[in-house]
Amino acid sequence: MKKYAAIAVIALASLTAFTFASAGVKEYIPVKATPDLQSVYIDQVESKDGRYVVTFDRMEWYEGEQAAQKFKEREEDAEMDGPPDGYYIVNDDVELRELPIAEDAVVLMQIYNRTGKIEEADIVWDEQITVGKFAGLIETEDDLALKNFPYHLTVKNGEIVRIVQQYVP
Repeated sequence: MKKYAAIAVIALASLTAFTFASAGVKEYIPVKATPDLQSVYIDQVESKDGRYVVTFDRMEWYEGEQAAQKFKEREEDAEMDGPPDGYYIVNDDVELRELPIAEDAVVLMQIYNRTGKIEEADIVWDEQITVGKFAGLIETEDDLALKNFPYHLTVKNGEIVRIVQQYVP
C-alpha cells in the first residue's frame, strides 16, 4: 500500500493557467467543497461483477486561505507562513476504501499521456474521458504517474458519479 506524505507542495500553475486562458482554453478553477465531495488518492480501478470499482485513500485538500491556516496549524517551519504553492494536503488516515462507479459517471482529466510520448503531455482543462479509458490510464506506469495526482470524487447514493483529476504540476 502506498503511503502519501501529509504535505504536498506543488505549484498551482498560475502561469500555465494564464497561458491557456489567453489561448481561449478554460483556466484552473479552485475546488469547491460540497457534502458529496471526497478528495482522494486512487489506488486502483478494477472491473468487478461487470462494473468498475475504485479503491482509494481519502485525504483533505485545502487551497488559498484555508491552506495557509492548516499549514500554520500543522507545520513547525517558522521561516514560512503558509504553503509555498497555495495548497496543502493532509493525509493522516491511509485506510483504503472502495466504491463503485456509476454507469453514467463523468471523468474529467487535466493532464495525461494522450499520445504515448510523455514529452507531448499537456494540460487540457476538464477533458472528459470514459470510465473505461480512465481505468486503463490510472494503471499506466509512466513518468506522469496518474496515481500520484489527487482526485475529487462526487458520491451520490453510494456510487461515484464524477471523478475530477486535480492538476498539480
